[in-house]
Amino acid sequence: MFGAFGPGYTARLVMANDTVEMTDPRLEEGVWTIGADGELVPDYESTFPTINEGEVVHGTVVRVDKDEVLVDIGYKSEGVIPVAELSIRRSVNPADEVSVGEEIDALVMTKEDAEGRLILSKKRARFELAWKRIEAAAESGEAVLGRVIEVVKGGLILDLGVRGFLPASLVDIRRVQDLDEFMGTELRSKVIELNRSRNNVVLSRRAVLEDERKEMRQAILDRLNPGDVVDGQISNIVDFGAFVDLDGMDGLIHISELSWSHVNHPSEVLEIGQDVKVKVLDIDRDRQRISLGLKQTQSDPWQQVLENYNEEDVVEGRVTKVVTFGAFVEILPGVEGLVHISELAQHHVENPREVVSQGDAVNVLILEVDAERRRLSLSLKRVEEGAEPLPRADGAESVHLTPNLDLSEDVFPASTADAPEAGTEPEPEAADEPEIEASDEPEAAAELEETDDPALELADEPAPESDAAAEADLASESTADSDAAAGDDEPDETA
Repeated sequence: MFGAFGPGYTARLVMANDTVEMTDPRLEEGVWTIGADGELVPDYESTFPTINEGEVVHGTVVRVDKDEVLVDIGYKSEGVIPVAELSIRRSVNPADEVSVGEEIDALVMTKEDAEGRLILSKKRARFELAWKRIEAAAESGEAVLGRVIEVVKGGLILDLGVRGFLPASLVDIRRVQDLDEFMGTELRSKVIELNRSRNNVVLSRRAVLEDERKEMRQAILDRLNPGDVVDGQISNIVDFGAFVDLDGMDGLIHISELSWSHVNHPSEVLEIGQDVKVKVLDIDRDRQRISLGLKQTQSDPWQQVLENYNEEDVVEGRVTKVVTFGAFVEILPGVEGLVHISELAQHHVENPREVVSQGDAVNVLILEVDAERRRLSLSLKRVEEGAEPLPRADGAESVHLTPNLDLSEDVFPASTADAPEAGTEPEPEAADEPEIEASDEPEAAAELEETDDPALELADEPAPESDAAAEADLASESTADSDAAAGDDEPDETA
């Protein structure tokens, strides 16, 4: 009998008149134990779970106060979760995080503090569990789900059980202007950076959206062919062109394909959100890029020239640029021709600015139409006096009736009424009038002062007297323009 109870067992196990049988359930291990005086006493310690600091335990909320929460985990005392250990969010109300009777996981921070309390942390338990889940998602490439809890400079903070940072540039496929609209929403994102030592998690929602649209993009590429005309919406404007959303995939309109006339910046003709009709120029299926054209869906002004104008016709236009070898005249929007210096006036012209100025409305005669090179040779001096120009091919109002509001008054030192007609020489008697001589003296003096200007010295050099020489000068200028435009080529970006 003694051997059954082990060493140190006394013959008297319980109080007088009690008998202890070998089958007494009180003698089962973990229910009773031998006290200091040798008596059989309940084994309370063995009924408590074994816990260690850093271990995650499961319990039930039994009380919610404004600064702490009490949790029953089956230990000898209830665990205390301070308000700072409830959530990764700042300044939370405990009642908003947990409720009485709710079952939660908590991490044991301290088994017994100075006041003998068991200190737990709900947010650290979530952190440990969430970190394992995030690590697994990062390895597999799966998306994680988190609620936006803060809008910070440069992005969003998501509650994943861990504070995850979603940069503003990765919130959507296109840049989001107002991040506040995502506050409180749940977002699926991919983990693109993970650092346990710094508790750093960087996310990308854009990666999820791109994966979802990958099949859609491939379907668009398979559906489209060069030459197709499709509808789209301007999604972004950059210096070298504009991007068009083709209902799931962006295509690029290069700045040179925006208009038949010269465009300094795409914002001159387009704005974000504008609906447009574009033509597919080229498709790079390997790189998933689509090149689009806007001007191809518009009437080609050169076609209007070929259909409505012939050589020897007199047409009207406006001087757009004055150069040392002549002047450029726009006869239709997007169509310019060159009036060589030798074709400006019947008399010898040293400087084209003596005859025309930028913005002048003039009548010119078409000398040559080069459809292949899209070039016009014009003449001002060959327009006979009183010759009526042909009606404009585009049906617009005459330039002689439309003031040029884009130029300052400095471009027009004298009114058009006082200016001599194109192709005619000034009447000699006008120079003999004292009033005009007096009014011209300041201008003459200014011209004498300007002769020291190197630019004017170049202008005073003998100009080429033939169309062939003019075309050579024009070709050199076109080459310079092409070199300048090359600097604006599209960078290597995915449309």
